[in-house]
Amino acid sequence: MFPTRLACAQERIAAHLERRMAHLPEGPVTEAMRYAVQGGKRLRGFLVLESAALHGIGEEIALDAAAAVECLHAYSLVHDDLPSMDNDDLRRGLPTVHVKWDEATAVLAGDALQTFAFELLTLPQSLPAGRRLALVAELARASGAEGMVYGQALDIAAETASTPLTLAEITRLQAGKTGALIRFSAMSGALMAGADPAPLAAYADAIGLAFQIADDLLDVEGDADKAGKKLRKDAEAGKATFVSLLGIAGARARAEALVAEAGAALALYGSAAATLIDTARFTISRDS
Repeated sequence: MFPTRLACAQERIAAHLERRMAHLPEGPVTEAMRYAVQGGKRLRGFLVLESAALHGIGEEIALDAAAAVECLHAYSLVHDDLPSMDNDDLRRGLPTVHVKWDEATAVLAGDALQTFAFELLTLPQSLPAGRRLALVAELARASGAEGMVYGQALDIAAETASTPLTLAEITRLQAGKTGALIRFSAMSGALMAGADPAPLAAYADAIGLAFQIADDLLDVEGDADKAGKKLRKDAEAGKATFVSLLGIAGARARAEALVAEAGAALALYGSAAATLIDTARFTISRDS
């Protein structure tokens, strides 16, 4: 059953992160790193494990890549929450890192999580060096100026733009800010196996966009206690979103169509991709 499978993966990824962080020097930065990676859906790490299993890669190998993408994602959240970015004081139902510690510690913890992510990708020695390098290169593209950072820059620019973003512009923004790490996660199993990642890339592009549309819907309709963060921020800021442009019904219909696209992209894997198809459905049915 999908919820059980996801919960088990969350526990294994959390335990692996703790093992890998055990050698880090004690102090505020390490404490903040551990704090930042706790909780959350761990959807990206779960996608790594499922993508790896689809290609016959054992979990003992895939866990480092799953932990890596969770560290990278956590770093992005720590920095996004800073006063210079989104200025949030709550994340996953807890005080954000800069609130619990201070801004300098938050910056350093985020920096350390980012570099630790790349260190983790070098560790699975049973993977050929070329495949580990492919993982490093792909995560760098997904998280940097072509991916997540690019999307965040577009988001910041949109806050002071004279006109609201169009649907095409929002799609491009979210393909970087949210979709790029999801794309890496889904492709990683194929990269570890030396297989063609194109079908999983197409799958990820669809669920990454569906995930963001679901987030926009939750911002309008969700429960702040379940979400663990402040909601209605986009509407208060007057930001264009998928919901503001498509309406609630239109946004929901688009998300459902994207889930269907994701399933179609995995057709060549047959029943072996059942969990990934369940994951696509989860992206639009979640309440946080």
